[in-house]
Amino acid sequence: MSVMENDTFAIQNMSDSSSEIKNTALENDFTPSKLGTKDYWDEAYQRELQTFKDIGDVGEIWFGEESMDRVIRWIETQNLSDDISILDIGTGNGIFLVELAKQGFKNLTGIDYSSASVELAKGVLREEGFTEVNIEEMDFLNPPSDLTSFDMCIDKGTFDAISLNPADGQQGKAQYVASLRRFLRPQGLFIITSCNWTKEQLLQIFSPGFELAKELPTPRFQFGGVTGNSVTVLVFKYQA
Repeated sequence: MSVMENDTFAIQNMSDSSSEIKNTALENDFTPSKLGTKDYWDEAYQRELQTFKDIGDVGEIWFGEESMDRVIRWIETQNLSDDISILDIGTGNGIFLVELAKQGFKNLTGIDYSSASVELAKGVLREEGFTEVNIEEMDFLNPPSDLTSFDMCIDKGTFDAISLNPADGQQGKAQYVASLRRFLRPQGLFIITSCNWTKEQLLQIFSPGFELAKELPTPRFQFGGVTGNSVTVLVFKYQA
């Protein structure tokens, strides 16, 4: 997903030094929001798609360009084969896939449950000359039984949105973890960027089965004597 909503997403990623934040009950973290609904994203991407058709504007980058570049830079340092299979969960306008393709990665897939997002991502990738990138309309929480598994899965904001679903955010989180286990190959990497969940909370949500491999550094702030981060970026390895 790619539309910035700083006024709606809660910024709660305080540092691990705060025991009060660490002990926050997961089920009581957020107020349900329209950002957790498919209707919201269908409407948002329909607007972005029309703008792209009218003036060629690809739309916003979720959490900003620096957030995307941070993950890209880390991937570059890993000396990975250019044919590893990579899945972009909630691909939005497909810009993340464009940047990965520019780095030479060849086996790329993006999924989104919004048909307008899929059309937009295909248009953006086509304009950039990356027509071989696979884009599919798919609900990550309800994947097909014959799905392909991947060496790496990347999420930048999708899990945050699922957590805000007014219908049942708790069930959505559980379904997300179950789907991730199906999509990711053993020893595969999962990279998640979140503005709602702390490192400790993410470790709890994705445990057991996902071992923390790396926490990527993000900008820090200080408020009320507590130091923290507005964004958390973690790399997990799937221990199937």
